[in-house]
Amino acid sequence: MTERIVIIGGTSGIGLAAAERQLAEGREVVITGRDADRLAAALEKLGGAATGQSVDARDEAAMRAFFTGLGKVDHVVITATGASAGGPFKDLTVDALRTAVEGKLVAQAVAAQAALDVLAPEGSLTFITAGSSGASLPGTAGLAAVNAAVEAMVPVLAVELAPVRVNAVSPGVIATPWWDWMPAEVRQQAFDSYAEVTPAGRVGAAEDIADAIGYLIGNSYTTGTVLSVDGGLRLNAAAL
Repeated sequence: MTERIVIIGGTSGIGLAAAERQLAEGREVVITGRDADRLAAALEKLGGAATGQSVDARDEAAMRAFFTGLGKVDHVVITATGASAGGPFKDLTVDALRTAVEGKLVAQAVAAQAALDVLAPEGSLTFITAGSSGASLPGTAGLAAVNAAVEAMVPVLAVELAPVRVNAVSPGVIATPWWDWMPAEVRQQAFDSYAEVTPAGRVGAAEDIADAIGYLIGNSYTTGTVLSVDGGLRLNAAAL
């Protein structure tokens, strides 16, 4: 029978690329997003092959109702994220940090917990974090803290929820709409700078992370793993 995969935050960037990849693999895909208009646009791009629902991953009751309504699910990918909480630590506000925690750590934990009652025992949970969790880059303390917190759950849940497999992908610099807060010219300069110090010689694309997600979904002998997909940038972080 066709496997069903749910992608929380599947309306753009990494989530949308993952949906396209999983459809190509022949799986049934359900996507979610907070914004109804973006959800509709994503479903149109997917050509009607996927279904979706507008739901806020931070809303525990809404997430439980969503999964209960779906019934059995084989795999769940959680790409939900919020405000970045980036910038110098001395300027990091409590409100910004709380918003970042709610938007990513809380949202991803809520979504994962809500999925458990319908997730197949041979299925998987895949979180999406970020390379900032271990990069030691000035100005990313808030980002690092939130992403490291998500990553810390992975080995614990891999043991606690077994035989369900629990993994995460930790992307490096990926050209997605997450960067749209920067003016286009500044954004391109940043990408060029990262590409120069990345062994792979470029920044990543959403499809690179979708491939990694596909591996973690498909490999039934991989669990408790945080898979770094950063073009080797972590190897040369001192050059940044």
